[in-house]
Amino acid sequence: MLKPSRPVFLNLFKIRFPVSAVMSMGHRVSGVLLFVLMPVVLYGLHMSLSSVEDFTRVMDAVRQPWWQAGIVLALWALCHHLVAGIRFLLADMDVAMSRRSSRVAAWLVHATALVMLVFLVVRLL
Repeated sequence: MLKPSRPVFLNLFKIRFPVSAVMSMGHRVSGVLLFVLMPVVLYGLHMSLSSVEDFTRVMDAVRQPWWQAGIVLALWALCHHLVAGIRFLLADMDVAMSRRSSRVAAWLVHATALVMLVFLVVRLL
């Protein structure tokens, strides 16, 4: 019997992915997260605009630590998805296509999204 040439068990936690792969996975995860959080955000907006009492109820809920953690996560998803999307649009136009410039652009995506996140968290929370 022939021995298979592919790995039988692949542990993804032991693989060191390149920074551009991590950025690409983050882009996908942030897109799914934004899609999943969209109904929650729209419901909160609807509640806050319906009456004064509902607005104060939404604001009291937003001040809870677990909601603030969720807001920070949603803001990260928004920042990372926006900046990584711009990088992918530039890549579609053949900008930064070499190996080195792709790696630098991926690091810039991470850094820019982090700076944007810190700025938004300081301003909003």
